[in-house]
Amino acid sequence: MIKEKLALLAELSKVRITVAVALTTIAGYLLASGSFDTGMILPTVGIFILACGSSAINHFQDSDRDGLMKRTQNRPIPSGRISKTATLIIAFAMVTIGSLMIYLGSDFVGFQLGLLALIWYNAIYTPMKRKTAYAVIPGSIIGAIPPVVGWVAGGGDVFDPRALVIAFFFFVWQVPHFWLLILRYGKEYEEAGYPTLTQRYNDIQIRYITFMWTLATAVSALMLPLFGITKHISITLIILLAVFWLVIVFAGLLKKQAKPLNPFYYFMRINYFVLVMIITLSVDPLL
Repeated sequence: MIKEKLALLAELSKVRITVAVALTTIAGYLLASGSFDTGMILPTVGIFILACGSSAINHFQDSDRDGLMKRTQNRPIPSGRISKTATLIIAFAMVTIGSLMIYLGSDFVGFQLGLLALIWYNAIYTPMKRKTAYAVIPGSIIGAIPPVVGWVAGGGDVFDPRALVIAFFFFVWQVPHFWLLILRYGKEYEEAGYPTLTQRYNDIQIRYITFMWTLATAVSALMLPLFGITKHISITLIILLAVFWLVIVFAGLLKKQAKPLNPFYYFMRINYFVLVMIITLSVDPLL
């Protein structure tokens, strides 16, 4: 019984996504403070719990459409495993606890940034994706905020150019990330009434646009050592190699192929790239 409840809570919280959010917060903290210490605990756990609460709210908001798609029809609310009221109660509790932890572990600026991420995701992006296929672009701002919360908690200035470059990188990469995810489930999104990219562009156009966003991700990654965010030659070399690999992989989109585009193949590879980036950014200050 307890195991089932924990599994339900993890599903409501979209744990795989929220853990990644917490990792970017750690990276931001380490880059600003330069040390691995207990000061990162409260803001990191706070962002994680706040993101879990935001995800639970999203389950509530999307429950009507989730029931129409094969990929999401077994989610907690459409499957009947939890009520909408219970979902909101859990979400409110997590948002409150997460926000308080961010405030205590950071300052009022960090607290404001956390709430901005919540508002942007649930009040701006979620309704917008029902109106336009381009909601993914402003929606990607959400991913740029957690590393800045970590940066502020680590003693950095929110307006430091380095913080803005870090935020820019985590913003840019999310566009092709979500773009590819939407492409993978395009037909299901269409059937559920969401506007999709496949309704606006043909296969060749989609390939070229996806490559251009990925190229922008590569360029934004190169800005990290250029702005002095990473300082060690070994880390810079890893970033260069990762960028080279990413561009080579996604250049495959530009080739004439008989087979249809496989979004999941590229989706996983851009995720691998960002995981490497998060690790290198976190390790660099400790060397």
